[in-house]
Amino acid sequence: MSQNPRYIDEREVAKITGRGLQTLRNDRHKGQGIPYVKLGRLVRYRLQDVIDFLDCRLIQTRPL
Repeated sequence: MSQNPRYIDEREVAKITGRGLQTLRNDRHKGQGIPYVKLGRLVRYRLQDVIDFLDCRLIQTRPL
């Protein structure tokens, strides 16, 4: 991970992952999903955490 991680808002996360804003909000409420940082009312996600979340769901297929 880089020295200065890049933080993104929930709208960017929704675009990258294809998950809805309400799904991201529900996940945070349930204490699951992608790790996030909360500063007052601001919610931010580390870009690397979003990438890791997607990578963990990678399904390897065998070549034809």
